[in-house]
Order: sequence, then structure tokens, then C-alpha cells
Amino acid sequence: MRYHFTGHGISVTEGLKSATIEKLSKLDKYFGEDIEANVTYSVVKDHQKIEVTIPVKSAMIRAEQSSEDMYASIDMVLETLLRQIKKYKNKIKDREQSGQGLGSGFYEIEEPEEEQIQIVRMKRFGIKPMDVEEACVQMELLGHSFYVFSNAQTNEVNVVYKRKNGSYGLIEPIFE
Repeated sequence: MRYHFTGHGISVTEGLKSATIEKLSKLDKYFGEDIEANVTYSVVKDHQKIEVTIPVKSAMIRAEQSSEDMYASIDMVLETLLRQIKKYKNKIKDREQSGQGLGSGFYEIEEPEEEQIQIVRMKRFGIKPMDVEEACVQMELLGHSFYVFSNAQTNEVNVVYKRKNGSYGLIEPIFE
């Protein structure tokens, strides 16, 4: 696996890079050499935050953790990534066994079975064009943590969501 490091409000030292590579190298058994992990370090007040994003075929594996110590954050993000990888691998296995095949960016490793994802409710609703601010207001009025809408400027389906820190995020599709 290859690594790309970025720092926001923190300089990325060789010690920090090597500690991260040492921890995240435990993920190498799941990925090929052509997979790139994007690692972003940031400091907000007294919290040291690390975000790791690993794009794989038809999915994105992402985790972020923060604590008062960057090295503790690295340990916590590794645990989160391992959990997500196991869930993703099981999802791939289930689809391949049902004949829907996803194709895999992973090496095959025997893992213990985890609980399956089960959809317990499905909703259908009409989407009306609106701007991002109006979508945020609608989300707040509904009391949800996200809201799907048609962006009036781009005519594409977007999602606004409430972040852990109380700010808002916007997800826009990119078709490749």
C-alpha cells in the first residue's frame, strides 16, 4: 500500500509518518501494492485528529479519530479501519456467493463471520429542486442527521449532513 500524507495545522514529521506506516502496515495483507491510503493529520484546539481514506473498487473505506495524543489517535483509527474492512469483505463475499459479484481489491484472507446488514425499513419520496441552505433547514425541521435533495444549481442529487462538531457537510456525486 502507498501512503499520501497531508497536515492541517500540523507539520508532518518523519517520526509521525513512520509511526503511521508502522501501524497501518497491518492493513497490507488486505490490499495490493497499487492501493493508496490518504492520511490527513489536523489539530483543532487540544485535539489531535487523523483521517484515513482508502479508495477501493466500488467503495471508500474511511475512518477518523481524535484524542489528545496523535499516536493514540493512530491506534484508534487502525481499529476502526480493521472493523470496516471486515464488514466490507463480508459484503463482497455475500454478493459473490449470491451471484451478484462485486470484484475485489482485496487479497483473500479467511475471516470470522460477522452479522449481516439487514434493511428493516425502506422509504420512497419525491425530490424537489432546492439550494443547499434550504436543504439544511429542511433537515433541521425534520430532525434528521442527513437530507437528500436535488440541487437547484446542478440538477443533481446531493446530500447534506450534520457533522459531529455541529457544522454541515455536502456530498456531491462525481460520475466516472
